[in-house]
This record gives sequence, structure tokens and C-alpha cells, in this order.
Amino acid sequence: MESNINSKPKCIGFIMDGNRRFARSKNQPISQGFIAGKDKFIEVCSWVVEEKIPHAIFYAFSTENWKRSQEEVQQLLNVMLLDLRSTVKARIRVVGQIKDFPEAVQENIARHETESLQNSADTTVWIALSYGGRAEILQAVNKAIVHGEPVNEEQFTKYLWTDGMPDPDLIIRPGGERRLSGFLTWQSVYSELFFVTSLWPEFSKEEFLNIMDEYSERERRMGR
Repeated sequence: MESNINSKPKCIGFIMDGNRRFARSKNQPISQGFIAGKDKFIEVCSWVVEEKIPHAIFYAFSTENWKRSQEEVQQLLNVMLLDLRSTVKARIRVVGQIKDFPEAVQENIARHETESLQNSADTTVWIALSYGGRAEILQAVNKAIVHGEPVNEEQFTKYLWTDGMPDPDLIIRPGGERRLSGFLTWQSVYSELFFVTSLWPEFSKEEFLNIMDEYSERERRMGR
């Protein structure tokens, strides 16, 4: 029986959890936690590019996050997608219910995606915004219904927001929680899961490389 062992991942998922708790631990306003989280996102993107990982997807804003206070949502929007073209040296794709955002944010997203095509790195950074796994599956089902034909798994993935992205080989969640919280519900069925106690802004390169090493030692049978 063949298994996938000691191979470098083609896709890594990150759940960026713990920004608010980080700010509270520093007696700072919540907005500072979002800024620290954004800085860590940019840093982690550089690690992914250095390791020549083809794809990485970051859970930045869930469909449930809209339930937070209007002030907090606005703070999140204020730090979202600021000057990514000059700080993230990779191609950028944004997935989720983008139409939920103000028009200015949608235009900013489109601009960053277009301008990032000039980046030479062989890495695509996917950013999940107003994203939820169930919402993604439902919209894919509705697309399939519109086409009026039965679909298999391969065809169904083409209706997902992440069409073109391989399923994540591993998903990393800092922050101490041990759940996926609606992240990549369809795509994560065979993902290796890594939960760390460090809050997202505290997540270190040493932790990242240790996870990469541990992943390389895991045997992935993929149900076989």
C-alpha cells in the first residue's frame, strides 16, 4: 500500500485566531490586535514563499464575524488588504462572499488581485473573507442546480470559491482552540491538523518549521 510520506505540502491553511486576546493581554485596544495580526500574516506569507509552498490560504474574516459590533467590523475592514501589493510577494486570490463588503473594499480586492499577477513568486496566497464552509457548499450546490446536471466530486470542486486551489495538506490553527470553525469544510477532509497555543500574532517561524518537520514524518493514507 502506497502512502504519502515525507513530501512537502502543496497547500497550507492558516486559521488566524487570537488577535483580540493578544491585544487584551497587552492592555491595548482591539484594533491593535488586528494590526498585529495583519503584520503576522505578511510575515507568514514570506515564510511560505521561502519554503516554496505553491498555495497557502488564510482564514481572515468569517461569515459569522459580521455578528460582531459595527465598530469592530469597521476596525477589521480598516486593516484589511492595506498595501498588500508591496508587502506580499505572491499572487493574491480573495475568496468568499465578497459582495458582502462595501464597494470600496471590493474594488481594493480586485486591484490587489490584478496587481499581484506581476509578482514572480510561484506561490498563490488565498485570503478567505466573509467565508464559511457551509455557505461555500450551498452556493456550489446552487450553481450545480442551475447547470441542471449531476456532478461528481471533481466537477463539484469547480463550483467552489477555491476552484484552482488544491485541498490543504495541513491546516494550522494558533490560539489554543481545537476546531476548524467552518474553514474549508469540503476541502479539509484529509488535511493534517496542527493546533498550537500561541496566539496568531505570537506564532513564530520556529513553530512553523517544527510543524513542517512533523508533517513530513506523518503517513497520509488518504483513506486507503
